[in-house]
Order: sequence, then C-alpha cells, then structure tokens
Amino acid sequence: MYVVFEGIDTVGKSTQIARLRERFDDCVLTREPGGTALGKKIRTILLDEGNIHPRSEALLFLADRAEHTERIIRPNLERLILSDRSFISGIAYAHVHEKIAVDMLLQLNRFATDGIFPDTVILFRIDRETLSARLGQKSGDAIEKRGIDYMLEVQKTMGELVDLLDIDHLVVDAADPLETITETIYQHIKERL
Repeated sequence: MYVVFEGIDTVGKSTQIARLRERFDDCVLTREPGGTALGKKIRTILLDEGNIHPRSEALLFLADRAEHTERIIRPNLERLILSDRSFISGIAYAHVHEKIAVDMLLQLNRFATDGIFPDTVILFRIDRETLSARLGQKSGDAIEKRGIDYMLEVQKTMGELVDLLDIDHLVVDAADPLETITETIYQHIKERL
C-alpha cells in the first residue's frame, strides 16, 4: 500500500513518519524530492539554489518523481510505503508559484508517475499562527522564504487536489498532540492494510 504524507513545511510529516516506522517495521520509507540518488542531487538544487525559473523548478520536481516512481514506488507496491510527499505537493507548489494550470500539471504528473498514484493520503493542515511560530524557530529554505501566505495557499491547493482526484485521505490537525496524531494515522493505515 502506497501512503503519502502531504502538507507544507513544519507540519510534522517527517516526525510522524519516524514514529510510525516503529509500528510498521517492514515498511519502505522514502521522500520526494530526494528518495533516490538522482533525487538527492535535485533536492539540493531545489532547496539551496533559490533562483530557478518556476517552470524549470516544476520540471526538476517531475524528473525526481519519475525516477522515484521507477526506483522506489513501483518495485515496492506489494509492501507498505510511507512517503514524505508526492505529486500532490508537486502540483500544489507549481500551481501556486507559477500559476501553471492544474490540468496540465496533472497530465505531466500522470506521465512522470506512469499513472501510479497513492492509495491513501495523510493530509496535514496547520493554522497561520502555529505556522508562523514554527517557521520562526528555524532558518527557511528557498521555498519557505516565499512566505506564510504562499505556504497557506499551497496548503489550500493540496486539499483541493485530494478532493478533485477523489483519493482516499485523512486530514490531520498539525497542532494536535504528537501521540494523538500518531495513533489516528496508525489506525487509518491499519484499517486499509
């Protein structure tokens, strides 16, 4: 089962994946971008450069996604895959940043993933106040430096995409206690295995 954790930066995706790894000891852990050797190079370019044209940025994400799908996702579809991000955030960031049409982005992502979409999505939501506090505790990467309004618009778009594509999903409040979130996600996944 292919499970993706979606949400903007600081919502706790990585923390929850690490916690759930302890409960699902045979799962495959991965992330986009950066789940493959090529993906690690692309991730460095995307997060450190900061001056990439938006269309080039979108295409780099697609290159990572195609490699990730073929090297990590497809070979492990019979196992439980926990992925930090997927095409959903890729589309949301590209749509909000460059105003690329969602239909075009969906077509490109269907090509990049060869039509392999997640079985379920864990969608984290965060309010402005909590996001502001969390961002204030870290130095931001190139994408985080686009600001809170940008990030909240990306979050909104992620929710719209999950609804548009009618993908099974669980919405999680990122401000809830860690253990509550972990247990809720654990039950959601366990019921679907």
